[in-house]
Amino acid sequence: MALRRPALLLLLPLLGCRLLAVELTSSNTKPVVQEFQSVELSCIIKSTVTPDPRIEWKKIRDGETSYVFFDNKMQGDFATRAEILSRTSLVIKNTTRMDTATYRCEVAAPSDTKTIDEINIQLTVQVKPMTPRCTVPKAVPVGKTASLHCHENEGYPKSTYSWYRNSEPLSPDTKSNAKFQNSSYTLNPTTGTLVFHAVHKGDTGRYSCIATNDAGFAKCEEQEMEVYDLNIGGIIGGVLVVIAVLVLITLGICCAYRRGYFANSKESGESYKTPAKPDGVNYIRTDDEGDFRHKSSFVI
Repeated sequence: MALRRPALLLLLPLLGCRLLAVELTSSNTKPVVQEFQSVELSCIIKSTVTPDPRIEWKKIRDGETSYVFFDNKMQGDFATRAEILSRTSLVIKNTTRMDTATYRCEVAAPSDTKTIDEINIQLTVQVKPMTPRCTVPKAVPVGKTASLHCHENEGYPKSTYSWYRNSEPLSPDTKSNAKFQNSSYTLNPTTGTLVFHAVHKGDTGRYSCIATNDAGFAKCEEQEMEVYDLNIGGIIGGVLVVIAVLVLITLGICCAYRRGYFANSKESGESYKTPAKPDGVNYIRTDDEGDFRHKSSFVI
């Protein structure tokens, strides 16, 4: 018994120091709340001897630190939608996605041997997905590739995507579901892309997509995709008709050339012929008169 007393005496200063040190704790250091709801950020003084410690709350987001509660009053936009609860906890009302951040509760207790303590609270505000934008081709020939897209960028956490055909869900793994073993498609739940590598008639239908996260889901409207057969005979027939028309036009042009419909008749000074000289008229050219003059002789 005598041996225990010196040990206790040695521990008393340590225990006294601990009792005089301000210490914080929290009932939830990672609260999660949906957008527009209220949330409590728990900060509890576990021990202190200071009767009126100084309380401060700070917000840390994207590497920047700003005050939430300082000098016994709310700061910024928190002045109208936040309050202190039970001396040190922080209540935020009407939360938004911009409230997702790390919040630091700091307590200064001048009368304690350890005068300052702090605790970090990681708040996550979940946001429901918006109606996704879906892109579905209207018509695709048999055997061709078809890509369907679904995306939205408002939800938090990021959404995952699922596709439906005629209101029935498409399995991400075609091999695991006998209903889709004849389909050759790839579905990416992260990007929302659905790719048919070689469509067939059975892929015709009404397609829709649902975006989902922890806060809820949203669905786009159904869109029709038709898979049709290529009319090979019709295509070949059309090509032959075009070739026949071109051949007839070419033959017509050749015949027109042969018959002289495209010959150019031009009159020029070189092709002009001097009119025949009437009987009894002699044409004499002189230097003074220019071109020609005629001298008539009458035969009696």
